[in-house]
Amino acid sequence: MKPFLLVTGDFIKTGGMDQCNHELALFLANRGVETHLVAHRVDPQLAAHPNVAVHIVGRPLNSYFLGRPFLDLRGRQEAARISGRGGRVVVNGGNCIWPDINWTHHLHRRYKPDASAGALRRLKIDLEFRQAAAAERRALKCAKLVIAVSDAIRRELIEDFGIPEKIIHKVDLGVDPAMFRLPAPAEREKARAALDLPREGIAAAFVGAIGDRRKGFDTAYLAWKTLCESPDWDANAQLIVVGAGFELPIWRKRALADGLDGRIRFLGFNPAPDFVVSVLRACDLILAPSRYEGYGLAIQEAVCTGLPAIVSRLAPVTDRFEGYLAELMIPDPDDVAAVVDRLRLWRSRRAEFAHQAMRLSDRLRKWTWTDMASQFLQIVEPGATAL
Repeated sequence: MKPFLLVTGDFIKTGGMDQCNHELALFLANRGVETHLVAHRVDPQLAAHPNVAVHIVGRPLNSYFLGRPFLDLRGRQEAARISGRGGRVVVNGGNCIWPDINWTHHLHRRYKPDASAGALRRLKIDLEFRQAAAAERRALKCAKLVIAVSDAIRRELIEDFGIPEKIIHKVDLGVDPAMFRLPAPAEREKARAALDLPREGIAAAFVGAIGDRRKGFDTAYLAWKTLCESPDWDANAQLIVVGAGFELPIWRKRALADGLDGRIRFLGFNPAPDFVVSVLRACDLILAPSRYEGYGLAIQEAVCTGLPAIVSRLAPVTDRFEGYLAELMIPDPDDVAAVVDRLRLWRSRRAEFAHQAMRLSDRLRKWTWTDMASQFLQIVEPGATAL
């Protein structure tokens, strides 16, 4: 089979776009495909694969923003070489301007970051947004084939960029069914003990970056604060926050000032492969009032572990819920009262929603990373033999 080049920031197994690219690269390499990766970081095991060639790009001052032009330049250099050999090139959004396959996970122009920041940081955020949106437009306009991760992204590509519908294909993201599954009772007890959670107390998870308001943490915080101030809410209930970002110290300080120390716990982010799944196994539901998602992989992984999701209807992953957990969905991610209502509704019918999540978990875990990568390859190279 012809060689492939994949260009993205990181090929690592910590979720989101990084995980997707890692899984596609691993799938290709395992099939004997000569697989080239241009990136800032690559998982050591993937880099050691005999069919993988890694082209590392540095990040000045450890900054993805400053590293972006170098990633684009090295990507185009390697793309010219691979294309000259008849190979295929897969870029992600606007990270590399090359006229072949664009795997679109997120559209920058659909959400301009909003954060509590000083003038200099706001200037940087605005510059990053403008540059990312411009590069995205250039890359998508020259793409010969676009792979969208959701129907929402497909619609946005047509509406915002005028991409011909005939060159856009949707491929749902997969999951590792061995890792993100219903935990055994002993696994749940171990996970709760690791977080020092009481056996029966409510624990809600929030998973997402705390660097801007896209994931809706401000809404989640205000809803949780409202409930903690109510005498009829569980006094031991805790919101477990997984995620890092420059706003994290701000929210920690605010939680302390609001008397929520012990009611909201900020774990930051740990790159260990089992960190997120261990937290999910300890929790009872996930809270995700996102303002914009290209897909919502963390939500999918939480549901696969059996957690009901109080989630924004804007998250495209909910298209795969097939009616399950519909009563817990939030029409407006800015509506704090609606989040409070959904949390109370969940508690009043906890067993029913747990059963719905369990059935949805069974469905979602049937579509694995291998299924995703196999469908991707069949679209890109129709003559390739599927696994």
